[in-house]
Formats: sequence, structure tokens, C-alpha cells
Amino acid sequence: MMKKIEHLGIAVKNLDQSAKMYEALLGKPHYKTEKVESEGVTTMFFQIGESKIELLEASNPESPIAKFIEKRGEGIHHIAYDVDNIEQEIERLKAEGFQMIHETPKDGADNKRIAFLHPKSSGGVLVELCEEKKV
Repeated sequence: MMKKIEHLGIAVKNLDQSAKMYEALLGKPHYKTEKVESEGVTTMFFQIGESKIELLEASNPESPIAKFIEKRGEGIHHIAYDVDNIEQEIERLKAEGFQMIHETPKDGADNKRIAFLHPKSSGGVLVELCEEKKV
């Protein structure tokens, strides 16, 4: 079951420049910067109430974020939903006819397990499922 919007992912060309703008816009500093080698990105998180803003900068020219920016420019890349059980949610969504990019959860940023739905099956919106890693 989806509980809330966990974060909005925003693709940026330059994380440092974008961080300054978002810090001024939101009136607070980011709380975390993290590299996710498997996705070829460096991420930066801002907490806004119960949700977050995640800035994503490509760490290599072949990463999905680099390709996204080349094709569409900077901007909203994905919407992420917090889920209780990511495996169950993947199976539920597949049964509803959604196409998954990841049928098996993988490690993501900010202590999450993640999986993405293909935007062709979700109205053109890249959807990320996020589950807090259990300790």
C-alpha cells in the first residue's frame, strides 16, 4: 500500500548551483548528499514537511539522469511513493497491468529499497516505490 509521497526527484545539471537555489527557495539547507553508483547519480535531499525534494546530478554521461537531461532538460524526473512492503506492492501493480523497470527491489539513496515503474504504463510519469530499509 502506498502511504504518502516520499519525494519528488528533480534532475539537475549542476548540484552545487541547484543546491544554492533550492536552499534560498526553501529557506533551509539540504540534510544529505549521497552517491548512488548503481544509478550513476549524486543525490541531495531537502526535507519539506513529511515529504522531500531529491536533486539528482549525473555522475557519468551514460547515467539515466544524463540521458534525461540531454533529452528533456532539467526538471521533475520522478515521483516517489513510500510503501510498507515493496515486494507486495510490485506484485500488486504488476497484477493491475503496470510494467516495472525493476521487478526486484534494489538499494537506493537515503536508506531506501527502490523499484521503478515504466512511465509508458503510468501515464508518462516515472514512478518510484520506496521502502525504508529494515535494520
